[in-house]
Amino acid sequence: MTSRAGAATLGRVSKPIVSTFQARGHLIDSGLLSDALEAVQAQKASYRVLRLDIGTQRSDESYLELEVTAPGAKVFERLRADLMSLGLSELDAQDAVLGTVDLDGTAPDGFYSTTDLATEVRLAGEWLPVDGQRMDATLAVDGKAVRCTLLRDLRQGQRVVLGHAGIRVTPHTTRKLQEAKAGAGPGGASSGRRLAAQVAEVVAVWRRVRSEGRKVILVPGPVVVHAGGAPALAAILRAGLADGLLSGNALAVHDVEAALYGTSLGIDLATGAAVVHGHMHHMRAINVIRRAGGLANAVHRRILKGGIVHACLQAKVPFCLAGSIRDDGPLPDTLTDLIAAQAEYARLLEGAGLVLVLGSMLHGAGAGNMVPADVLTVCVDIQPAAVHRLGDRGAAQSLGIVTDVGAFLAVLQGQLEVAVPEA
Repeated sequence: MTSRAGAATLGRVSKPIVSTFQARGHLIDSGLLSDALEAVQAQKASYRVLRLDIGTQRSDESYLELEVTAPGAKVFERLRADLMSLGLSELDAQDAVLGTVDLDGTAPDGFYSTTDLATEVRLAGEWLPVDGQRMDATLAVDGKAVRCTLLRDLRQGQRVVLGHAGIRVTPHTTRKLQEAKAGAGPGGASSGRRLAAQVAEVVAVWRRVRSEGRKVILVPGPVVVHAGGAPALAAILRAGLADGLLSGNALAVHDVEAALYGTSLGIDLATGAAVVHGHMHHMRAINVIRRAGGLANAVHRRILKGGIVHACLQAKVPFCLAGSIRDDGPLPDTLTDLIAAQAEYARLLEGAGLVLVLGSMLHGAGAGNMVPADVLTVCVDIQPAAVHRLGDRGAAQSLGIVTDVGAFLAVLQGQLEVAVPEA
């Protein structure tokens, strides 16, 4: 007979808790099956595979029923959280437990913190889909509507889901994604052939996403300018192939510096040599834009005649520049209100199908945490740690490509069949 976690009371004598979890998808190819078994063993619990139906074709999904036995309620709660974060759900589910918000901007103790995996909540015996799926939010319930809601947006009297009971998640285990991950390790871009193949995978997703009416969102860091990738990125934007750009003050400042003075942080982009007094250029660039009244005015008055931001404004690609404590100036267009910047990021990410992060660990992690698991997030960086950060934080959809961002953009521009105008 199967015991339920809710029947055990913390503080009493521990007794074994037995529950069955299920999952469906490419469980073997994605590594989810082995990850689940390792999670059980890590908690000093035991498991028994009750059912494992393995697909016979490459496109077929597998189905798993896994019985786990934990030595007590505390261990079971930790194990259940671990398994659910991977995408497994309890087979014999109860209704979700709800709590009431008693203070604006806070949740009751023990609230459920969301992942990016598609989630359903069981209320009155009915499974209800969650709207606005994203990581690190609460599940606010209003009648039969359940929505991911940030802590700061909770209001007194709202009902939110507590614990893990009555939660069902869908694992993100596509075979294609796993195949791409296999070639994306630290040595994954060591040859031109490998880089070209990886870019081809991105381009295929890019074209499919846009054919489906979903967005491609770019998240470049200032290294794009330093690495000489700005002309290729600007050409892609000018061709109307992207639907939004998310970054910080630094990208725009160095982009403007490059357009006005041909330097990036005082380094001549054509020769790689330091320019006399070049360290002043980024501040002079900021001053020019501030005097013009902003980036749009600078383009309209033909003060700013090229670069990434110029391409965005000319092609009417919406963008958001989020400020930080280290910003010089900043530019008038930079949102220095953190909450407002987060909200604008989230707005531009609505309807995204592909997020391409180009050398921006900070803004890439922020954007990746705002999208559900069916949105592929590709992180391109020369540093392996930066590439794998999103995956380490639990984003199921993150794919890393370790290479120079400038080299990546050059290949991407070519495979997208976009011409870069001669200087």
